[in-house]
Amino acid sequence: MRTRARTSAERALALVALCLAVGTAGCAEVAPWERGRLAKPHMALEPCPSQRALREHTYMSREASAGAKLGSGGGCGCY
Repeated sequence: MRTRARTSAERALALVALCLAVGTAGCAEVAPWERGRLAKPHMALEPCPSQRALREHTYMSREASAGAKLGSGGGCGCY
């Protein structure tokens, strides 16, 4: 008969192994001639950082407080 602690430890180990397997599956070597393609602006995680900054500035202005994004402060709450 297995003890409950041993079963929990086995589950935790299996979870860690699964996370490692999923994490390493996305890793790949990029050849030097492919790096130019990956450096293009449309491949970025945030393709338009200036547009995002303007959007955040507008949101903060409408909330009428600097801490609106964190959930503190006043403002009407409309967007």
